[in-house]
Amino acid sequence: MQNGIGARSKALAGAGVADSTDATAASLNPAGLTGVSTQIDTSTSFFNMRGGFSSVGSGGYTADGSHKSEKDWLVIPNFAATWRVNWGWVDAIALTAYGNGGVMTRYADMPSTTCSGLSPPASGAYCGGVMGMVAQQQFFSVALAKQLTPGFSVGVAPILARQTMEVQGLSQFSVFSSDGANFTNRGTDESWGGGVRAGFEWKVMPGVKFGVAGNSRVYMGKLTRYSGLFAEGGSIDAPPSLQAGVAVEVRPSVTMMFDWKHIWYSSVKSLSNASTNTGVTLFGASDGPGFGLQDMDVFKVAAEWKANKALTLRAGYSYNTAPFSSRDADLTSMTLGLAQHHLTAGLKVGVTDNMDLEVSGMYSPRATLTGYELLNPSRVVTTESSQFEITVGGVYRFNSDKVLAAPLK
Repeated sequence: MQNGIGARSKALAGAGVADSTDATAASLNPAGLTGVSTQIDTSTSFFNMRGGFSSVGSGGYTADGSHKSEKDWLVIPNFAATWRVNWGWVDAIALTAYGNGGVMTRYADMPSTTCSGLSPPASGAYCGGVMGMVAQQQFFSVALAKQLTPGFSVGVAPILARQTMEVQGLSQFSVFSSDGANFTNRGTDESWGGGVRAGFEWKVMPGVKFGVAGNSRVYMGKLTRYSGLFAEGGSIDAPPSLQAGVAVEVRPSVTMMFDWKHIWYSSVKSLSNASTNTGVTLFGASDGPGFGLQDMDVFKVAAEWKANKALTLRAGYSYNTAPFSSRDADLTSMTLGLAQHHLTAGLKVGVTDNMDLEVSGMYSPRATLTGYELLNPSRVVTTESSQFEITVGGVYRFNSDKVLAAPLK
């Protein structure tokens, strides 16, 4: 999952649930739209995830030595547009389209001493040739926001979700599947689903705001081409999450933000079931092996400084509890999602009275996870990854705001 949506949010390490200033508020806290002018906000993120695995020991399937994933760049677009409408029951409406999360890994076919002894002999990271996963999840929503009383707003954003999935290189594990014909190397599959995001933003006192927002579990259709791989017959829903935070103006030009977020990965069996369930129950079954993702707490702190009318500087840091335990180290080579620290920074430059350009950067230092190979304590597998991201974007505010009511806060 992304640590933030859009150039501003990413520069603030995903903080800001209590301090909405642009159209991307719809993807974090739709209530904040009541204080945003009519505008279009777009950005593109270039996300680099470098990593791989190393394996030592005897027996099993995992290739000896150290190996790097060849796929390490993801391009993640973001679009948001909001209008001040003042319809009585709605003060603002927004349209958004953004990437919620994704995975892209690929390990080339390689000679493997652990696979050469099989009958027939095999090769590859897991004795199945080229191995990897490409998964993407996009959210589309229409957000509505209303100021109920001065300083207190609510918002809701129904979500339409689309996800795609392709997995290859796991054929040696198909004997542990409830549906070996729909387990691996089945091309790209697609499913659609839906959920909802909602929140409130409250100006507690001058210079202090509090916000809470979250999304429900986003229920997705089953990935039938991989019904024998993922738990519950190919079901991968987006987990529910909740974020709360406070924004404090320590000076008229400086705002500090402190946020906490919780993600309930345990509600989605295909994500949270232990990979060590292999051998206990079959892949694809309700309690079949998953990735072992644990419920996660994320702590974010950020600062935004309006240096002058044309320049705003931003910085942030987030820390999240460990996503995996050592028991699931083997399968994390497919996702490389080990990050716990994110360091971020960015800026906004006013080009005209109506248009701003934005840029942000993120760095997540190297993280590692070590554990035993599935069903084989004689082999030790270590997965490692680091992350880097650059986001560029722009905001265009329409002159129609001069006709519409002034911002509500």
